[in-house]
Amino acid sequence: MGELVVGRAEEIGPLRALLDRLPREGGSLVLRGDAGVGKSTLLGWAAAEAGRRGLRTVTVTGVQAEFDLPYAGLDRLVTGLPPQESTAAARAVVRAALDGDLTPVRVALALLTLLTESAGTLLLADDAQWLDDASWDALTFVARRLAGDPVLILMTMRNGAETTQRLAGAALPELTVEPLAHADAAALLDQRAPALRPDVRDRVLAEAAGNPLGLVELASLGDRTGRLPEDLPLPARLERSFALSVDALPEATQTLLQVAAFNDGSDVYETVAAAAGLAAITIDDLTPAVAADLVRVDGFGALRFRHPLVRSALRQAVPAGRRRDIHAALAATIPDAPGDERRIWHLAAATTRPDERIAAELDQAAQRARRRGTLGSAIVGLERAAQLTPDPDVQAHRLMWAVAMAHDLGDHETLRRLMTALSARTLPPPVQARLNWFREVMLGSGWSGAERLTSFVEAVDQVRRDGDPELALTELANNALRCYWSNADDRTRTAMVDAVERFDLPPDNAQRIAVLAMAAPLERGPEVIASIDRLSRRLLGTPEELDLLAVSASGLGSWRRSVVLCRAAANSARAEGRLGLLTQTLVTEATVAGQLGDVRLAEQAATEAFALANETGQPRWGLTASMARGYAAALRGDNATAERLAHEAESALLPAGAYPMLALVQLIRGVGALAEGRHVTAFERLSAVFDPDDVPYHPVIRLWAVSHLADAAVGCGREDDLRAIMDGLPDVDLPVLRMGRAYVAALLEPGEIEGVIDADYPFERARLQHSYGSWLRRQRRVSESRMHLRAATTALNALGVTPWAERARAELRAAGESSPRREDARDRLTPQELQIAMLAADGLTNRDIGERLFLSPRTISTHLYHIFPKLGVSSRTELVRTLISDPS
Repeated sequence: MGELVVGRAEEIGPLRALLDRLPREGGSLVLRGDAGVGKSTLLGWAAAEAGRRGLRTVTVTGVQAEFDLPYAGLDRLVTGLPPQESTAAARAVVRAALDGDLTPVRVALALLTLLTESAGTLLLADDAQWLDDASWDALTFVARRLAGDPVLILMTMRNGAETTQRLAGAALPELTVEPLAHADAAALLDQRAPALRPDVRDRVLAEAAGNPLGLVELASLGDRTGRLPEDLPLPARLERSFALSVDALPEATQTLLQVAAFNDGSDVYETVAAAAGLAAITIDDLTPAVAADLVRVDGFGALRFRHPLVRSALRQAVPAGRRRDIHAALAATIPDAPGDERRIWHLAAATTRPDERIAAELDQAAQRARRRGTLGSAIVGLERAAQLTPDPDVQAHRLMWAVAMAHDLGDHETLRRLMTALSARTLPPPVQARLNWFREVMLGSGWSGAERLTSFVEAVDQVRRDGDPELALTELANNALRCYWSNADDRTRTAMVDAVERFDLPPDNAQRIAVLAMAAPLERGPEVIASIDRLSRRLLGTPEELDLLAVSASGLGSWRRSVVLCRAAANSARAEGRLGLLTQTLVTEATVAGQLGDVRLAEQAATEAFALANETGQPRWGLTASMARGYAAALRGDNATAERLAHEAESALLPAGAYPMLALVQLIRGVGALAEGRHVTAFERLSAVFDPDDVPYHPVIRLWAVSHLADAAVGCGREDDLRAIMDGLPDVDLPVLRMGRAYVAALLEPGEIEGVIDADYPFERARLQHSYGSWLRRQRRVSESRMHLRAATTALNALGVTPWAERARAELRAAGESSPRREDARDRLTPQELQIAMLAADGLTNRDIGERLFLSPRTISTHLYHIFPKLGVSSRTELVRTLISDPS
């Protein structure tokens, strides 16, 4: 192998370093370059080196002929892995993906399990630009999660549009393989063709221009005289694909197999009946296929292909016209039964011209698939429905639905393709408005504030009148978030409320609640809180509905309810593999956890949300996750990190004109100043959120900041200013405002605090106990003060708000009671480690935890291996005692 890697020391160095990390940790690297430049040779070196080290090597090669066969590459990869009892379930998931409707995340997790089962694995993916999209997505999903796993993935990709497009969203490390330097090219040529005449040698070196494959092939083109032809074609890479021939079988048997390949049901009699619509066929015609071991039929009449790629090969070989005939035969055979939507899918596949009746029926089937959480099928159905739609405006509406679903699924390849297609056409105003909103709010492409809200509401209202109320309501609810963060004027907000009231909706409809909460938080807040109270006890609904309720509760300052709803929404989104939606839910959870003072939960959720936002292409949500991380850092007393993240957010929001979101930046800075005892600075930072003439003003976020503003005002003697600000707040019955008023009153006129702040606001409750205990001590009521200071110290320490806990502890010492600081074991862990430890303490297995966090069981095991000594425990039982029984 050494002679084949002439001149590649710069490339082999990084490869050797990656191999040296195995099996302790893994990683990934993409080798990209021109065809023939030596990428495959470097993979060969890596394979030989891995064999010398005793590592398992798995290979897969992208095949252009299989580019449109979902999971074809992944199936070939898995076929090359030795079967193991421990990975049988994961292998079955990958095989089922060829025929079933599995979420991409579930398939990727199964691949992760398969690859990490061995103590050290090198996966080599050659010509990865030709892997089918589904296999590529699964492979890159895994490649981004290998830091703690004993797996190294090396991919080669030839330069070109396919590679550039794929790597743009993959977030994988890359190494460009350049042509050989002249001296190295000459050395390689002399090894391979030492007898070349000098003039021929010079021409080969010039023509090949450092391309190793070109050197070898050109040198072999010379005739006996050593002369080269005038035209010097560089050789094309021949690629072979999996193929199965059934030409030797009878024609009737071939027809039966073709119908079976397209039938998404397994009933052999159904397949025979459909095939009989194409030719004179009986069930006996299946016998040759069974004898050839191509298919098997069990005692219940279920027909199964011996190998999933047999089905794929058959489907690929059927001409387009024949496919339509098969789909039509199946559609005519399958009954139109409730709950069985296969008939309409086959009918749509058989239709060759626009047909609104079929398109509408397929649209409805796709919407049902969306509500079930099978977004992949829903997207395919909507795209096909759009193709069959004669009205271009209705067609655009259906494609926009598919855009929203692709975003929720985290499928940015499909999202980019659909948005490009929509952007290239003239759209009806409602769809154009929705597309603009989607780019702005979900993808972070700009910020128009409240500018377009009125026209958007009008467009959505038109969609309702045109007969698609579900779409109109969904878009109205989604767009309400922009209303909340735009400080829209009364006319615009009223228009949104009026629009949702024109729907015939029950009071507890999640979308109605979201519009009222976001567009009229002060006016309709009490009504919304009452509805959320009822719904948060049941926790029923789709992930979208639960997320809307969580956002609504958060926006109104009902943080306890929001956390509960966030957890339910996140669990549901995880189960369905909806990474896009999960990202948004985690951002909400991180934000509300910070407001509760729960530093550790805020850090966990924000860290995961930030990583997922980058992976799913949601910069706006990544920015909000960063602000939640900054707020948690301020609470912990890490003001350097808090200020850095606040500055980064401000630098992004100011140029975009997203001024109301600067309220969150001011909260970070104000709380950071409070943590350091800089009360004057804290008051100046926080009071800006209350001033309608100041840039960071927000009419609702200011209610979140009342207790902080009060602490700052009392700390720097600005009580009169505080009273004036409080007098200017609205007279509305929102729990967060009631709490704020009670907090201010208790600070300004100290007295008995029992019941003043309820358990829904633990941070404020603990701070008020600290404040009251300190006042009692200064009044020489020392024995009374200790109870309050003790409770404050315990609560603040449990929340993780270190500066406040330290000040309470100091007051308790001043009151004559020693309270040495005990390190909280949880603070020895990173946010991800703590998340894993808490799940393990809850009784989840490594596999369960891995599925929740989209990591391999081995990664979880590795984390726990590091977590246990950090916490000084040696078993999960001790882990429970440390984290659950005595968290402080």
